[in-house]
Amino acid sequence: MAKENKNIILEKTRTTEKVVRMIEIDNILSFEVDRSVRKAEIKNEVENLFDVKVETVRTLTRKNKKIAYVKLKKGFAAADVATKLGML
Repeated sequence: MAKENKNIILEKTRTTEKVVRMIEIDNILSFEVDRSVRKAEIKNEVENLFDVKVETVRTLTRKNKKIAYVKLKKGFAAADVATKLGML
């Protein structure tokens, strides 16, 4: 049996019209994550990877996928992070 790589928390970014609006208006980023990952782990991963501070993390499980909505604190622009990731 293959060993799972627990180092990968953020599997991929989500880019839809709704997510782009959330980035611009609400300062929220959206990622698909592994179902077993907890909110604290997502928060730490985003803060370490992108040098930002996270205000809240909300998650949604749908069709065997877990989607994390990460709201950044004031002073940190989600649009800047999204531009670095190629989302905008």
